[in-house]
Amino acid sequence: LAAFNLRLGLEREWLRRHGVSEGCAMLAAARAAAMFIGGEADRLDAHALAALPAWVAMMAAEKLPSAAAMAAHFTADAAEIALVRQVWQQLGTVDALMETGGDIRLARDPQSALNGYGCSHRPRPWAITFASSTASSSSSRGYVAADRARLRHTLALLRGATRRDASLDTLARVRRGIKRYFGLARGTQIVLAASGTDTELLALALAHMEGGGQSVRSVLIAPEETGRGVPAAAAGRHFAVDTARGHDVVFQAPIAGFRADTDVKAIALRDDAGAVRPMAVVEAEIIAAVGQGIYEGWRVVLHALDLSKTGLLAPTPSFLAGLRARFGGAFDLVVDACQTRLSPASLRAYLALDAVVLVTGSKFFTGPPFAGAAILPPRIAKRLRGATLPAGLEAYFGRDEFPEQCPAAQGLPPAGNYGLALRWCAALAEMRGFARTDAQARVAILERFGDVVRAAVARMPALALLAAPPINRAAAQDWECLPSIFSFSIRAPHEPARNLTPDEARAVYRWLNADLSAVIPHKAALARRICHIGQPVPLPQPDAGLQGVLRVSAGARLFSGEPSHRALRGQARLAREFADLTLVFDKIGLILAHWEALCAADPKPCYRPGTRSGGKT
Repeated sequence: LAAFNLRLGLEREWLRRHGVSEGCAMLAAARAAAMFIGGEADRLDAHALAALPAWVAMMAAEKLPSAAAMAAHFTADAAEIALVRQVWQQLGTVDALMETGGDIRLARDPQSALNGYGCSHRPRPWAITFASSTASSSSSRGYVAADRARLRHTLALLRGATRRDASLDTLARVRRGIKRYFGLARGTQIVLAASGTDTELLALALAHMEGGGQSVRSVLIAPEETGRGVPAAAAGRHFAVDTARGHDVVFQAPIAGFRADTDVKAIALRDDAGAVRPMAVVEAEIIAAVGQGIYEGWRVVLHALDLSKTGLLAPTPSFLAGLRARFGGAFDLVVDACQTRLSPASLRAYLALDAVVLVTGSKFFTGPPFAGAAILPPRIAKRLRGATLPAGLEAYFGRDEFPEQCPAAQGLPPAGNYGLALRWCAALAEMRGFARTDAQARVAILERFGDVVRAAVARMPALALLAAPPINRAAAQDWECLPSIFSFSIRAPHEPARNLTPDEARAVYRWLNADLSAVIPHKAALARRICHIGQPVPLPQPDAGLQGVLRVSAGARLFSGEPSHRALRGQARLAREFADLTLVFDKIGLILAHWEALCAADPKPCYRPGTRSGGKT
């Protein structure tokens, strides 16, 4: 209750001091405070709930209250109430606003208070997190940066700016931040997108705009090790049942404006037993696929992979340079760098090959999930001056996610994705933190990370690390040649002749993210620890169908410092991080030792230990 009142008073006073009228400041602050306390409802008893103001539920609701209802609870005139009602959907807490502008995977489960990735837009410092290969909960560093952007945006709205103008400013700040981090040359353009899969749609659209009536063939490298929706997006089809702009769509149905004869060809990186295929064989297949496609009259789009879900790079940058020299501009090159585990110099080297580079702020950089961008080199960016984009992209993009004065985007809705902009603001704070770290220190930290993982796996007979070839790139910085994603299989405790299936591995993933102390009370200290790691990847296993491979990965916070560990310095902080990494494997061992009991109880992930629910808004 003290936090609620403090939140209400501080936000109201800040807005007033920056020129917002008393009535508008109170209404906006009340909405933020109401949404804040709604997220903490599991910590309030009946007496505390009864002590909250009567307007809390109304002001926390997504549904817009009537002007009369607002006037009944607050001292505000009609003009102030009208202004707040007009911008209602863009007021509130930054965590709630960051949940907007994405598809169903971003929605918060009211029971666990976690989204489809098992994480939260609110900081979750008690959770041990090595999940950057999938998604991470916000840190306080990212949360504060996003909240500063929210306050700036709220202030503009309450001073009379339109919602679009306020969003345009925030989106422009994001683009400048991305350009600054990667050191992008003049003429390079950035298109923001809700996710890495959304950027695949844009890459396909750019090929259509260049094709001159040609059919398009997308050559995908190991689509099973990228996003699940990538094959559908690369064919111009809906990859989920809803979109970032809130449209309900039919999964796998064609998107209006894309050619119906778009073809997809996949090239595998692993054989039928799950082993990595020789790179020479993979690259020979790529040459054949690109060459044959061009000969047959297709507009070929080659999707290179840097890196896959299990940390594979294919093909090498030097191979791509040779391919460009061989075929020139007869094919489009897209680099799926959505893990974004590469240096700015390496990214710029891809751009020099006229590659569209797809990045996110939500994998390695540990920003909130659903923060994607396509970086277009100058020669490709020129296509945005010509033909219009496919009409169906209006379900995924607003005009303001594109560069200003972009002719190709004029058919899109005149709007911007505010939730996306806030998520990128959080990611940019993590990127700036990582940029301040020493390059040589990064090498030492990654080497130690790998040593800790290998030692933990070695002492557990049920676990086995997947072999991974070296990351072969002409790197400007040595750290990006070192593995930062470690994948491992788990022997089934009830059938030790095989590894866990994808569904069984997903159960381990969920239980790591849950408080298990009610099921394993004699090991309560370990059982209640919340551990979030990478989602399982389905891969073949010899003679036994598919296995589910789990992952631990080093994210940017390992180098810049997890903010909740700020009291620790230098080696003490790293010692804490690596002790937590070891504890992840200890909890896996606990889960395997109590497999049957956990299968019967099936504990659910939770926002914080000690409760099944993280509260509702």
